[in-house]
Amino acid sequence: MFHPRRTLRALLLPLTAGLALTALPAQTAQAASTLTNGGFESDGAGSAAPTGWSEYGSTGASYSESGGHGGSYRLSHYSSSAYKVETYQYLSGLTNGNYTLTAWVRSGGGQNSAYISLKNCGSSEQRTNLPVSASGWIRVVTSVAVTNNQCTISINSDANAGNWINVDDLTFASGSTGTSIKGSDVSSLAKSEALGGTYRTSSGTTGDALAILKSAGQNYARVKVWVSPKDGYNTKTQVLALAKRIKAQGMKLLVDFHYSDTWADPGAQTVPSAWSGHSYSQLKTDVYNHTYDVLNALKAQGTTADMVQVGNEINGGMLWNVGSTSNWSQLAGLLNSGYDAVKAVSSSTQVALHLAKGGDLTGTRWWFDNAVSNGVKFDVIGLSYYGYWHGSLADFQTTLDDAAARYGKPVFVAETAYPFRLDSDDSYENIIDLSSELVSGYPATTAGQTRWMNDVASIVEAVPNGRGLGVFYWESTWTAVTGNGWDPTDATSGNGWENQALFDYDNKAQPAMAWFSHR
Repeated sequence: MFHPRRTLRALLLPLTAGLALTALPAQTAQAASTLTNGGFESDGAGSAAPTGWSEYGSTGASYSESGGHGGSYRLSHYSSSAYKVETYQYLSGLTNGNYTLTAWVRSGGGQNSAYISLKNCGSSEQRTNLPVSASGWIRVVTSVAVTNNQCTISINSDANAGNWINVDDLTFASGSTGTSIKGSDVSSLAKSEALGGTYRTSSGTTGDALAILKSAGQNYARVKVWVSPKDGYNTKTQVLALAKRIKAQGMKLLVDFHYSDTWADPGAQTVPSAWSGHSYSQLKTDVYNHTYDVLNALKAQGTTADMVQVGNEINGGMLWNVGSTSNWSQLAGLLNSGYDAVKAVSSSTQVALHLAKGGDLTGTRWWFDNAVSNGVKFDVIGLSYYGYWHGSLADFQTTLDDAAARYGKPVFVAETAYPFRLDSDDSYENIIDLSSELVSGYPATTAGQTRWMNDVASIVEAVPNGRGLGVFYWESTWTAVTGNGWDPTDATSGNGWENQALFDYDNKAQPAMAWFSHR
């Protein structure tokens, strides 16, 4: 049972509405140079103020109880009435430098805020919100620069009646964390603009979508390449033009090769019409030449790709049936042909392999174990992770951490997204349009969309050994524009994704763009 329950004492400190939890003078706390009782094991269950920790606010809502992540006990915040409480520990005598707080957490969600933070450290306070995860424990990190030889470790809840969190196994050690990729896929942009699509800042001023994304903190753009699509978009021509704009914004560029004339994903990896009927040997040459041609043209115009995906969501392989996972030696040959072409153009360009298995530990291991045993060359692992399809946040963390450790490679989220509303802005039904399809704790609101992105980014940030590179939001600019639908062969097809764009139905920048400034 994950909802902590206990008999609550009367609140010792009734809180007025505006009382800040940060106002407590630090010297009243127990001072130490190392974290005391980070596992909450010292007192057993029912301790109102765990050894080494102090409390402020609705102190009856903070206590230790049975059911730890590592040991037998944990810290919980819970009350049957609304509460605000801080559980904190003041450290002094620290050597100045970068420090990282690591914690294992769970949350039932619903709070106004629930976070761990490092404050009074001499630099600006750093926070990490607790992801909503009612059953599986999730590891989160927060890092800060200590410049005044002290720091306060804080666990905060501003909660409604019945809300709860569990926190356990905290460590505080030298080191820093963060993510280097705050990206989005903008593949739909050129066609949208050609058909009259416009983009506006949050205040309503019309502008360049890439400039608006950049100003929000986006630093990397992902663009797909099709071979001979029926609508003439997402070809080398558009990629070259878009790459100039992306690089002019100071962003890096990820080129995503689908090796198809249309969507390549776990359900479809259709050979391009120009390569139809080609043998395995011919297809290896096709992959090499196409990859080299696009990337060399990018390099020639001064917009060299920073990262390349050889294939898109290739759970079952690519260029079916020749390159399916039922013939790993041939799939390996095709993937290595793409890798070799990338490196022939630019040895510094990173090659990623991309699966749609964000919460599937067994499937990810199976795929990459086969890739490694068949000699497939790659630099980075990319996973799609959509919470309404690919398992829980805890499953996602387990899969991501394992991939980084097992294969010794950096990892990133190649695709994720979340709806800010459920209704459509065109006549086409949205892919996610029912509340029953949502992830528990993440409503289809601007706040829910923002929270989802920050929590996914926090899990990537927490990948050990700095191997979590960051996140790409999928199709930030794909708003509802007549003619810019799903099917490149059908100009009347609609868009099932506009409720998950980063621009709203008035074409304004969404509050969720705030996730681009994630640490």
